[in-house]
Amino acid sequence: MGTESVPTNYLPILLFIGIAVAFGALSLLAGRIVRPSRPYRAKLNPYESGSPLFSDARIPFPMRYYIIAMLFVIFDIEVIFIIPWAVRFQTLGLLGLVEMLVFIAILLVGLWYAWKKGALEWD
Repeated sequence: MGTESVPTNYLPILLFIGIAVAFGALSLLAGRIVRPSRPYRAKLNPYESGSPLFSDARIPFPMRYYIIAMLFVIFDIEVIFIIPWAVRFQTLGLLGLVEMLVFIAILLVGLWYAWKKGALEWD
């Protein structure tokens, strides 16, 4: 730390935030001024597609979709953990190997559970 006061150190950050907010506000204002505004009946319908609604949007989804989405997120996060582990594998030693095997075992238990519940069909 130097002899400068703390608020002076934060001045560039506050300036950057101010410029970002001003740029966003000016961009939205410029878009509102420049774009054409010609609403017509089909455009004012829900979803702006002009197609008529055929049923209620609140229909029940099968639980299978949620389980598959969760599996995708879990295995995506697994890759985020495995890549750095693989890069540093030599320095982690046996403890790093055991920890990763436990992590993969937990994920395999979750995969087995989803398969048993019928969310995954590998037949």
